[in-house]
Amino acid sequence: MAESIQSQTATTDPATDTRQALEDLGLKVNHSAVVGLQWGDEGKGQIVDLLTRCFDVVARYNGGNNAGHSVHIGDQKFALHLIPSGIMYPDKTNVIGNGVVVSPEGILGEIDGLRERGVTIAQNLKISDRAHVVLPYHKTQDLLYDLALARAAGDDKKIGTTGRGIGPCYADKALRSTALRMGDLLHPDRLREKLRHIVTIKNLLLGALAKECGESFEPFDADALHKTCLEQADRLRPHICDVTTLLHGAIDDGRLILFEGANANLLDIDFGTYPFVTSSSCSSLGVYPGAGVPGGTLSNVIGIAKLYTSRVGGGPFPTELDNDLGQQIRDAGGEYGTTTGRPRRTGWLDLVAIRYTTRISGVTALACTGLSVLAGIGKLNICVGYEIDGRRIDTFPADAEDLAAVKPVYEQLDGFEGPIDGCELFDALPGAAKAYVQYIEKFLGVPIPMVCVGRRRDQILVRS
Repeated sequence: MAESIQSQTATTDPATDTRQALEDLGLKVNHSAVVGLQWGDEGKGQIVDLLTRCFDVVARYNGGNNAGHSVHIGDQKFALHLIPSGIMYPDKTNVIGNGVVVSPEGILGEIDGLRERGVTIAQNLKISDRAHVVLPYHKTQDLLYDLALARAAGDDKKIGTTGRGIGPCYADKALRSTALRMGDLLHPDRLREKLRHIVTIKNLLLGALAKECGESFEPFDADALHKTCLEQADRLRPHICDVTTLLHGAIDDGRLILFEGANANLLDIDFGTYPFVTSSSCSSLGVYPGAGVPGGTLSNVIGIAKLYTSRVGGGPFPTELDNDLGQQIRDAGGEYGTTTGRPRRTGWLDLVAIRYTTRISGVTALACTGLSVLAGIGKLNICVGYEIDGRRIDTFPADAEDLAAVKPVYEQLDGFEGPIDGCELFDALPGAAKAYVQYIEKFLGVPIPMVCVGRRRDQILVRS
């Protein structure tokens, strides 16, 4: 197994050939980012996997193991949660930046699972010593907070957390005194002292919250947590380092970096459908604080958009199809969470939302996924505006309640028959399928050099 995976992922082309591949896509030969433009699950992992051969370093800059990227190699699927998608190439350096929150248990499980399937993980994986640590009390806090919110305000106010402790960990990062960073795991005495006062505060907080919610609560033991953390630190020690210095060294040496975003723009803590968002900066704006590189580092921002829409959890969704057609799209697109297995909500493509996110992230090129899912549906609706209180708007509201009140304004395009997953060239697609992509390109004013008709590497069609 190991040998077969390595042979499929190794970069054998000369550097000049891989740099030429960027130019063939209309991209500048420089540092780049890949970001999701909707509510996640757009297929970022597939595009990062394709582009990785053109870069020397792949760096993750936000989120935690609440996010998932799927990479398909041949008939094998690899689900990645914390480790960058570039890990499938053995000669690339993969970096987890300071803007990521890391569950030691989660990443060790991921490392073990990948190694069992023949993926090399050694000095090709680096974790920032400034990245914050997700611990078991964060998961308990996550679930109790959502339960308390539902009891206080109703189920429709629940954020829809994955329960992985991501939000509480980011909250501790802002609170400072209750936070731990990966570098702390390497200093046993410091770690013990910090855990003792953190656990005291967490037990007081969570015990009271559990009592109010009518839930049982077993207080956390600081010494037991300390022991577990040290065991995990022994295994993670070779990977933990000053990632910012590493990235600056790569830039100085002329090596190219591909920055990989988790979650997606509409889940961004500042610019998403707040409060139904994640707790980190998911747009390309998050690259700079999340990896410690200066503004202006990026020359390319590749936005990933699915040619329909899906989202997980609560929050407004103007184009949602809560009907048989929505279920058809869900099944055809395999719209079930990589991390949780939860069925995703599905609906028509929303170009108002994507125009907004392309501007926020400064997208220079689009890669579109999910085209084959639309085959055989019939007429295809695309949202090109909203109506609210009887008036037309063409901008994306900042307030989630305002977004929940809008009615989508649709443009209807001809559908097309399938299957199209065997097409090897964009020009071989049905005319209506090409027209659908071209309509989106014109509306957004952003080139679409890549269109995916499936999830494998060989199903990404590059337009000339």
